[in-house]
Amino acid sequence: METSTRQTSVPSRQGPLAAADPLDAVGPAFSRLRRASALNAETPVSRKDMTRTLVLNIVEEGPEEDGQEITVGVVAERLAVDPSVASRMVTDCISAGYLVRAASQQDGRRTILQMSDEGMAMLAAFRRHQRAAFEFITRDWPEAERLQFARLLIKYVDSVAEARHAPPGD
Repeated sequence: METSTRQTSVPSRQGPLAAADPLDAVGPAFSRLRRASALNAETPVSRKDMTRTLVLNIVEEGPEEDGQEITVGVVAERLAVDPSVASRMVTDCISAGYLVRAASQQDGRRTILQMSDEGMAMLAAFRRHQRAAFEFITRDWPEAERLQFARLLIKYVDSVAEARHAPPGD
């Protein structure tokens, strides 16, 4: 049996997650998290709905800069996908009744995306699902650790958004 001088509450792992430096294990951990993201104690979310929520979240978040409107191009940029892929994703959300197209108030030739009532309801249901999954996954954690992890995860995500807008080489 191998012993370690480093104390951890995480079970021992093989491969990249067993890295001596926890920072080396972050990337592989995010990959595993993404693959397991549909986990729920009661009902899993369909892949189609997971994809739809990516688009709906972008539309709900709205512009990142003054004068920006949410278009298929913005969806493509934020998801880092080809515009044709984003267009298919948006069309699926429109067909499902979650989004509506509207004329831009800045440029009548451009089409913008807006949430429908059904889209708002779907996103609210998905967020309830996410919370239930988080509570299920962390059910054995002390409440203080749950809250600390939630705060740090939100801080991390905010930092990712800030880094995206930082000048190159900064």
